[in-house]
Amino acid sequence: MSYSKSIELLRDYVAIPSVNPMGRSDMPAAIAGETRLAEHLLEQLRGMGFDARCIGEGDRQSVVAEVTVSGAIDTLLFASHIDTVPIDGMEIDPFDPVVTGGRLQGRGSCDTKAGMAAFVAALEKTAANGSLRRNVVLLGEADEEFGGLGVDDSLAAFASTALDIDWVLASEPTNLQVVHAHKGVAVMRLETHGRACHASAPDDGENALVALARVITALDDHAADLALRSHPQLGPPTLSVGRAGGGTASNIVPDAAWLELDRRLVPGENAESIRRDIEGVLAAAGVDGVSISLCAAKAPLETPLDHAAVRSCIKALESAGLPPETTSVAFGTDAGPFAEAGLPGVVLGPGSIEQAHTSREFIETAQVDAATRLFEALLSGETPSE
Repeated sequence: MSYSKSIELLRDYVAIPSVNPMGRSDMPAAIAGETRLAEHLLEQLRGMGFDARCIGEGDRQSVVAEVTVSGAIDTLLFASHIDTVPIDGMEIDPFDPVVTGGRLQGRGSCDTKAGMAAFVAALEKTAANGSLRRNVVLLGEADEEFGGLGVDDSLAAFASTALDIDWVLASEPTNLQVVHAHKGVAVMRLETHGRACHASAPDDGENALVALARVITALDDHAADLALRSHPQLGPPTLSVGRAGGGTASNIVPDAAWLELDRRLVPGENAESIRRDIEGVLAAAGVDGVSISLCAAKAPLETPLDHAAVRSCIKALESAGLPPETTSVAFGTDAGPFAEAGLPGVVLGPGSIEQAHTSREFIETAQVDAATRLFEALLSGETPSE
């Protein structure tokens, strides 16, 4: 059976494991890391005549390509992460890109190898037929799902590029709606400390788990207070304690305990501001001696609707015969850190977030082909009128 160029590319990408180890030590080397896919993209993009290179180290590399045209109307950074979440509990072969019933399945098919496949197909076509009117920096970044290594590596690499990036399109499953605002996220680890002793005389020690319970109660009260705040598009910030633990045996008073929390940020907040909030909450609750560390963070996004990034995407959607819809979402993307670094942009791509990270991840092939038309229109389009 024959497929469109973008579907052929997507099948290749899904078949190459690029699982983010996400801090785990039990991830098989055969599937962990992004370098296999980065190197595949490197050779593919060079084969299309584009200037491309890998950045980063070891098995956590990203790929960057630069395409320039005479008289370009602007320079677009297209960013699509090449890592996927782990494959635990999947009910399909994660790396067998079966196409059936109008769907292509496999880990990363939706989040977010489909966006990369559609854009690469569109870039190859518009560059070959002479309709490309934008300079393009194409980035396949590592580690979007966890720590953000790819963004850090790319920002360092962009410092030496001759191109002046005007705006960013981060590809994520948005059902081809233009996301101009989203929440950020900070994952934090809090640790309490005590003094161990035999459980037969607990008063001789200090129970770190009891202290942790007071921390959790204070954080739960803080989460209720956060719910009273509101952002016009995104609603309130949120806080959720996701993991906790401590102690070594039932007959030993624990001297250490810990928790990890997920804090969703709205525009105007950052990792340091929420750290100060939590410190104040714990101080008010009379809980001291708590260590707070930041495990991962991603800034929120808030791009005005009249920004060129939004207007360019709306125009491209109209040109491709697709609904020109804008929206905001609760999940975070690399568009947030790029905006924080001075590169404003939007989030836009094929697929639904409801299929991302699932045990039977898939994407509708029609959405991938529609995204290809959209990206062709965007790459060959004109600057939206003021």
